[in-house]
Amino acid sequence: MEFVEGINKKEICGLKEMLQKELPASVQTEGAVHSVRDMGDVIFIILRSREGLFQVVCENEQWETLPEKIREGMAVRVNGQLREEKRAPHGRELALKQAEILSVPETPLPLAIDKWKLSASLEAKLNMRALSLRNPRERAAFRVQEGLTRAFRDFLNRQGFTEIHTPKIGARGAEGGANMFRLEYFHQPAVLAQSPQFYKQIMAGVFDRVFETGPVFRAEKHNTKRHLNEYTSLDFEMGYIDGFEEVMETETGYLQYAMEFLKEHYQEELDRLSLKLPAADRIPRVRFTEAKRLVSEKYGRSIRNPHDLEPEEEQLISRYFLEEYGAEFVFVTHYPSKKRPFYAMDDPEDPRYTLSFDLLFRGVEVTTGGQRIHDYKALTRKIADRGMTEEGLEFYLDAFRYGMPPHGGLGIGLERLTMQLLGAENVREACLFPRDMNRLTP
Repeated sequence: MEFVEGINKKEICGLKEMLQKELPASVQTEGAVHSVRDMGDVIFIILRSREGLFQVVCENEQWETLPEKIREGMAVRVNGQLREEKRAPHGRELALKQAEILSVPETPLPLAIDKWKLSASLEAKLNMRALSLRNPRERAAFRVQEGLTRAFRDFLNRQGFTEIHTPKIGARGAEGGANMFRLEYFHQPAVLAQSPQFYKQIMAGVFDRVFETGPVFRAEKHNTKRHLNEYTSLDFEMGYIDGFEEVMETETGYLQYAMEFLKEHYQEELDRLSLKLPAADRIPRVRFTEAKRLVSEKYGRSIRNPHDLEPEEEQLISRYFLEEYGAEFVFVTHYPSKKRPFYAMDDPEDPRYTLSFDLLFRGVEVTTGGQRIHDYKALTRKIADRGMTEEGLEFYLDAFRYGMPPHGGLGIGLERLTMQLLGAENVREACLFPRDMNRLTP
């Protein structure tokens, strides 16, 4: 009888291990052939692994003895002598002795992924995503995105939050309106989740503090550089709050933690992308009406929409606080009740506005959050005042019927946050496989 007893370590050296070994050393490593440069007497083979790029050197005489010539796109396993070479990317290289070809690409690579920066158009990069993401700079962007998600989980776990996973198919949307993807679910009407809002509020009554990272779906007919129809939301909800300020404080703490986390664990990617991380030690906050007034007066832009911020206003508000306070983040608070969902708590001092906020980062809204109504009677009254029906909301309202603590939370658009951090022009550059009005593949 044979048994599986766990991971059996392979005799394969990764990049980090090769950089730590005492020289000279005989090692075996593996990876994809990123590029091949024939210099006549010597051939340079650059291998790409999960940890990065490493240089392998093959003498011309040995190159001629290989049963099959190594070329771009191959997966290989190589043996050789590890030695010092100051001109190599890591100050070391592997002198090739043996090579085993594990797979061979059927066609020449249609994109020059070995270039420092892909020269292809965004459309071409998205159409050939399986290949374009192998470019080190393209890949580095999603390593940074991974870091933002890791930091979100790590920080909230340290703050006593419990990770949850909520359904993405439901009977109705949390936000209402027409921007829902509708489908048939075993002969019943259903929708794809616009957010985990109802469920994370319910779970705040169970665990007090909860968070989730998962997809959300918006059937918005936008075809802009900042909209996706499926995106990843970093959500949390926290109970027993004294005010919505605590939600903003918690997000500020996350951003501070995330920036330090990226410096500690993703410096190579930050360097490859030439990223300068923003400071999040002090984030200004300004009321919605005051923000509109400030940018209208300073930049001479008339206030056209009194109930919401237009994209140009978001850019001007960010510009204002960068010029006046050196801040790249800014909280805009007290949005009009007309533009917030029914569960948003109205400001007791002026019920025309809500105890809610958006976080703007370099001119784009990346977060929406605030305090929720936790009193059952107040919640049902607001539903009635809006001319809504309670049908389909029974499971949600039950949580309030049986008692809920004061609570609030937020949702961070991961792709937008990544886009702004990268300084990218289009949110699709911050999404592995974007979904928009015109793109359903790959």
